[in-house]
Amino acid sequence: MQFKHPKRAPVYLALVVLAVVIMVRLWGPDTLERLERLSYDVRMRQAQKIPASVCTNLAFVAMEDASIKAIQKGEVSDPVLGLQKFKLGYHSGLYWQRHIYGRLVDELTAEGAKCVAFDVLFGELRPDHSQVVVGGGLMESDEYFAYQTRRAGNVLLAQTPDLTPPALFATNVLALGDISTDRDPDGILRRVQAFHDVRHWHPLFVQLSEDPEIQVDLTAARILPGKIILPQKGTTNLIEVAVDAAGCFQLKDFLGDDLPKGMPPVAPAFTSQRLWHMGILLAAQELKLDLARSEVDLAHGRIVLHGPAGVERVLPVDGHGYFNIDWRISPTDVRIKRAPMERLLVQERLRAAGRTNGLPAEFRNCMVVVGSAAQGNDLTDHGATPLERDTLLVSKHWNVANSIIQGEFIRRTPLPVELLMIVVAGLLTAFITWQLRAVAASTAIFLLGLGYWLMAVFAFDHCHWWLPVVYPLGGAMLMLHFILMVHLVLFEEQDKRRVRSVFSKMVSPEVVNELLQAEKLSLGGSHREVTVFFADIRGFTALTDQMQEAVAQHIRTHQMDEAQGEKYFEESARETLETVNLYLATVAEAIKRNGGTLDKYIGDCVMAFWNAPVASPQHAVHAVRAAVDAQRAIHALNEQREAQNPARQLENQQRMAAGLPPRQLHSALHLGTGINTGMVTVGLMGSNDHGFNYTVFGREVNLASRLEGVSGSGRIIISDLTYFQLLRHAPELASHCIELFPEKVKGFKDAVRIYEVPWKEPAGK
Repeated sequence: MQFKHPKRAPVYLALVVLAVVIMVRLWGPDTLERLERLSYDVRMRQAQKIPASVCTNLAFVAMEDASIKAIQKGEVSDPVLGLQKFKLGYHSGLYWQRHIYGRLVDELTAEGAKCVAFDVLFGELRPDHSQVVVGGGLMESDEYFAYQTRRAGNVLLAQTPDLTPPALFATNVLALGDISTDRDPDGILRRVQAFHDVRHWHPLFVQLSEDPEIQVDLTAARILPGKIILPQKGTTNLIEVAVDAAGCFQLKDFLGDDLPKGMPPVAPAFTSQRLWHMGILLAAQELKLDLARSEVDLAHGRIVLHGPAGVERVLPVDGHGYFNIDWRISPTDVRIKRAPMERLLVQERLRAAGRTNGLPAEFRNCMVVVGSAAQGNDLTDHGATPLERDTLLVSKHWNVANSIIQGEFIRRTPLPVELLMIVVAGLLTAFITWQLRAVAASTAIFLLGLGYWLMAVFAFDHCHWWLPVVYPLGGAMLMLHFILMVHLVLFEEQDKRRVRSVFSKMVSPEVVNELLQAEKLSLGGSHREVTVFFADIRGFTALTDQMQEAVAQHIRTHQMDEAQGEKYFEESARETLETVNLYLATVAEAIKRNGGTLDKYIGDCVMAFWNAPVASPQHAVHAVRAAVDAQRAIHALNEQREAQNPARQLENQQRMAAGLPPRQLHSALHLGTGINTGMVTVGLMGSNDHGFNYTVFGREVNLASRLEGVSGSGRIIISDLTYFQLLRHAPELASHCIELFPEKVKGFKDAVRIYEVPWKEPAGK
């Protein structure tokens, strides 16, 4: 394939489109990013079909609809345990009493669970719940739950930035884990935040927020150097509290100068607590990660988690600490051990009664997540994920934990790399679109886009890489190809059709292709140096007169009627026209073969020129060689036609015997050629309604015509300017030229120096 140099217009257009795509990627609306996230969902669903490595000790205790009914009745039927209507000894409504959770912790501890993570929020204490008998005494339901969590030493309790469990629970569990659900704008949960930094305010600030007359909004507080600004709810009022460099405030600003004895004069306005995601806490228990030593580098998109013996996990995050959930483990995955909550409560009762024979211990050494799988009530925890529109959201915890344990993370292509991919895809698309024809280019772009998509799917399935699709594929490839094709059809092809219509019969196909590839093509008129060529078929007029006289004589001799005579004249005229066309075509072929532009036929004369519309530095050399080729071709044609005369004589005898008029014998015709070089006006002449002709005119054109007139028969006459061009570019050809006496031609004051160019091949060739 010959490489085509692109024109400036499509290059500029491609660069503009790429710039727009990049700007939209950087600062555009979320619409296209939503499409990118949808393509992520498609790849995630595809990846779920490929077996993934799963931690073997992940487990789920489900609070199901059946669990709610069983606890409400206080009666459980479990075919797995072989029990029918087993009495729990207690019952509870939808909002279960806290001792029920304590009993669950007790059973999981007895089975040897590694840790227990509650995806359940405990927002306040419930003194209204029933007391529990413990060791012969009574214990409040909340206290029993706290007692069991402290005794187990491995319980992870749920918290959100907006809701902190009561101190009774928070101080007795192993750790608090964030269970926030931060959905994308389209309502789909694809990512979680690795941690939240929760701010715990000094009690005096809390009092300000609870004071009905003040009611400051602590969630909207602004921490500035030397002060904290607290807006009052429902007003535009702001309260300022002075703090030092360490963030401490003067207690007297709240309590006055009479501080209670022993109270320090200053205290921190707030303390910060790093609240890690529950899935990260689960992984930390399995890998023994020390989250206190974690290295958080949001600027470079990484959080490094350290464990013993060189264990390390580098979590890829964005600038806000979010990372993508690898949803490969569905809620129904058989590799996740699962049991309904009521079964564990039955086992707790049996174990308390000493009936331990045959009790399973399926959660030994397991990391157990306790959460809701119920439908249609306040415990419902379902939502949209990349897997489906209705997914059990508690599954995010074991997917996050498994990803960290296995060290496999969804890594999105960094923005600089994505921008580079957009540029490369765009430039490749522009190159293919320009180099190939429309159908071939569209097919190639389609195959290239399909290949890119398959590569993106493969990278996601096997390497956990999220390659961008929408901007490189949809923007830099498909949209750019479409825009370039529209430009090509509306502008480039229109110009090409115009060029073809004007020049397809004037120049060789190679020259036409060169014109179509030209960066700038001036057709509207220009002043430039060209070499003009005129060649006239000598003897044609005399031949025509002889043929007409011979036809008339034959009609008279044979006394043909008017119809027969008219038919004979038409046959003779047709043969005459075929003859002149044969000679003119021979000259035209020599012109095109030497890169000339065929201007027009003037009767039995041919006009051509060189160095327009395509530049040719050796235009005079090409014109003279075309003239030599034309003379030799005419000479060969004459010999060929004369060799046909004996056969034509025999044909005429047969025609005469049949009463038909004879055909004229072939006569030799010759060529007279005039060539001149000089500055002329060149361009398209005509109109859109009546057509165009690309031609030249001016004094130098007239001189070439005059030189053709003095060339005689079978001669090539050139001007001195053409001769000087030969001396410069083809000295050997110039050395064979013969200078003649200056010629006085019509329309020119002074005699013109002229040269004759020999064209006959030396004897023996």
